[in-house]
Amino acid sequence: MDNLMQILKKQIIERLNLKDLKIENFGDDQPLFVEGVGLDSIDALELIVLLQQEYNIKLSNASDGPKVFHSVRTMADFITAHRAAVKASS
Repeated sequence: MDNLMQILKKQIIERLNLKDLKIENFGDDQPLFVEGVGLDSIDALELIVLLQQEYNIKLSNASDGPKVFHSVRTMADFITAHRAAVKASS
C-alpha cells in the first residue's frame, strides 16, 4: 500500500500541476482539501477523472467523495478495497 500511496502522490502532483508540492513533503494522512494541500472543487473533479482513467473506478455515490478524497491514504484504501472486490467477484 505504501507503493500505491507514492504513485498516487505523484499522479496528483502531476495531474493537478502542483509544482510547489514535493512527494517527500506530501503526508499520507494530510487532508487534500482546505487546511491540508488546499485543493478545491475543480481539483475534486480531476481526482474523480484520475480514479476513472488510472484505476477504472467510478464513484457510485457522490456522497462517498469526501470520505474517499480525504487524504492519499483514504484514496489508496478505496482503490485497494475496489481491487479486492473485483478480484473476489472474478
